[in-house]
Formats: sequence, structure tokens, C-alpha cells
Amino acid sequence: MQTGSQQVRPLTSCDLAHIQKLLFFSDYVYQRFTPQELPLLLEHYPACGLFRAEQLESFLLSQSLNPPVAWIGGFGVSWGEHRQAFEHLERLLDYLEPDLQARGVTQLYYSGNDQEQDWLRTPLLRRGFAPHSLLYAYDKFDYQVPTHGNQAVNVRSVHSSDLEALCEIERLCFAPLWRYDALAFADIAATHPYFVVAELEGRIVGYQFNTVDEGYGYLIRIAVHPAFSGKGIGARLMAEAISFFARARVRRIMLNTQEDNRRAHRLYEWFGFVRMPQRGFILCKELPSARAF
Repeated sequence: MQTGSQQVRPLTSCDLAHIQKLLFFSDYVYQRFTPQELPLLLEHYPACGLFRAEQLESFLLSQSLNPPVAWIGGFGVSWGEHRQAFEHLERLLDYLEPDLQARGVTQLYYSGNDQEQDWLRTPLLRRGFAPHSLLYAYDKFDYQVPTHGNQAVNVRSVHSSDLEALCEIERLCFAPLWRYDALAFADIAATHPYFVVAELEGRIVGYQFNTVDEGYGYLIRIAVHPAFSGKGIGARLMAEAISFFARARVRRIMLNTQEDNRRAHRLYEWFGFVRMPQRGFILCKELPSARAF
């Protein structure tokens, strides 16, 4: 696909330096990934970039968690092309969506942190994305905990042999759009500084993983097997997570959660997280099945 000297093509691990350069020099970037995750995203998930000669002018990354679901994992446009950012987005989506459909994706999601300020929300709505749900943002500014949870629970680092049990917890706890598969869990274990499981009587009953970036802590996911709800496992995992952030000396601990996840809201507020005024959001675009073509 070409216009003049521009060309859209797939991105691979060989393009890592191009993307890193654009991320460093441009402010016009959306990313759901950490620098440590970027190489694995390029290795495992569809991505494309718009080049002029050998210069990367924009990129679009996906994160296919579990077809039929995929997420927009990142988008960026160079400083010199920022006035044409939305035209770049259109061209890259035109290129990427058929690839996702061929892999069985029929629902493409995008998440933003602030529905009032997000720069991609309006162009994506024009592209056929529709509002799906809202998110609450919570921040914590200290390391205090009200409880250390169930001390009979053993919290340890994740092992490769744990992936099947983790996927079962995903199936029981989360709707398809939120689920990680074994490949995603393996990538998370390889790139995140904190990923633990909770064991009770020798059985994996929960897990939790976090990351740290530029002095901020991000509590990304905490999950407890529904059959073991109410046994202090979530509190145990939360207390251990805050202890990790204390050791990392982060300035603030941040998280997002679904607006209707009231059980999680209670846990976070019990542990001193404060709800922020901005609302995060999820958009979704329905893609035709590849068999429809």
C-alpha cells in the first residue's frame, strides 16, 4: 500500500529500533506497553508501520489476548507528521484490521485513561468504535495497609508450570475481553518485575502482577479463584503488592478498574486507594468474521 514515497508494511522485531526512536522523539504516542514488553509485542502480535523511505513515520501495535478479542496496544506518529496523525491512524487500521480478522479477531478494543482528554477517542468513534464501558482510576500515596490478609496463604513467584491454573482463574473471573492466555502470561512473567501466585493447601487460588515506570507503581491485575472468595486471599495479595511498591520506593501506586466492579472498589478503598476524578473508558469495534468475505 503506497502513496507517493510512503509505504505501510508489517512490523517485526527487526523494526524495534525504529519504534524506540519514534517513542523517544515524539509526544504523539499512545501505549499500553512498557519498554520491556515492546520486543515481545513485535514478536507475538500483528503490527504495522508507515514508512517514508527508511524512516518510520507512524506505527500501530495490537495485543491479541484471546481471539475473538484483540486490543490496540500502541499508536504513535512522528513529530513532523503529527498534524496528519489521524490520517496515519486510518491508513494503519485499514492495513491491520484484515490481518486481525484472518486470525479470528471479531472485537477490537481500545482503552483510554480520561474520556474528557483522550486524543484518540474522537477519531476512533468516527472509525466505527463504540463506547463499551467506563473505568475508575484509583491512586495510593503511602504504603500503609489495614491488614496483611490470610497468613496461611503462601505467596511466591510465578513458575512456568502455573500457567494452566492461571488460565483457569482467568476463565472463572473475567469476561473474554479481559482474559490473558498462556502466551500472554509467559510474556508478563518475562517482562514484569513482580508476578506472584497465591497458594492455599497446595492449590493456586489467586495471582497478582505489577510494574514500575519512572517512579510510579502500576497495580495491573489481582485475581482470586471464586471458590476461595472471602478467605483473605485478595487482602494477602494486596498487602504483598504494596510491600513490593514500598521496596521500589514509588511515589504513587495507580490502578484502573471497571466501574461496576464494586467488590474490587471496596478492597482498594479499604487499602487506602483514593478514587481520582477522571474516568477511563473502553471502546470496541465489531469486525466482520473472516468467513464473511
